[in-house]
Amino acid sequence: MSDYGQELGFEPWDEAGRPTGPERDPGRTYTAQELANGQQLVAIHDHLRAELDQIRTLVAQVADGSTSATHARSAINAMTVRQNSWTVGAYCAAYCRLVTTHHTVEDQALFPRLLAADGRLGPVIDRLAAEHVTIHGVLERLDCALVGFVADTSGSADGSAGLHAALDRLTETLLSHLSYEERELVEPLSRLGVLV
Repeated sequence: MSDYGQELGFEPWDEAGRPTGPERDPGRTYTAQELANGQQLVAIHDHLRAELDQIRTLVAQVADGSTSATHARSAINAMTVRQNSWTVGAYCAAYCRLVTTHHTVEDQALFPRLLAADGRLGPVIDRLAAEHVTIHGVLERLDCALVGFVADTSGSADGSAGLHAALDRLTETLLSHLSYEERELVEPLSRLGVLV
């Protein structure tokens, strides 16, 4: 287990431990409109993935001194989540809020509708909701690492290493979670006609 994993008390999720939903009907076909329900979830997740990639790139560039905050600010202003007064911490904090808002909408609106439409999804929905709580903890650790990095004016390698470790942890947990959610929910969203 990595030091960061020990600190959080877990490693990236083991696929074997994740519940699966009901068996899919192999003979069932879906209309384009039905497929659009599930694809909307994938599109939202793709947006989160793309902005995570941009964060990773910009943080690495600012941390290693290969780009200025001014250049990074221009790049970030082109993204969906942006700040008027950019710092590494402010942008990443905004991304953390975006992920948390996405998970809150799922927990309070999407998951109850899916569960009402097909109770067999209960174990999957419970697991996804629990993973949201875990990811929230990872986001809090990233926020702490950002505060430490931004506050450290000495430019020490420790602050940069901690920030990169926190970003790696977020990447591991979030990307794994998004893939699991898509694997388990895209088909039910299409089958049940539940809108994202």
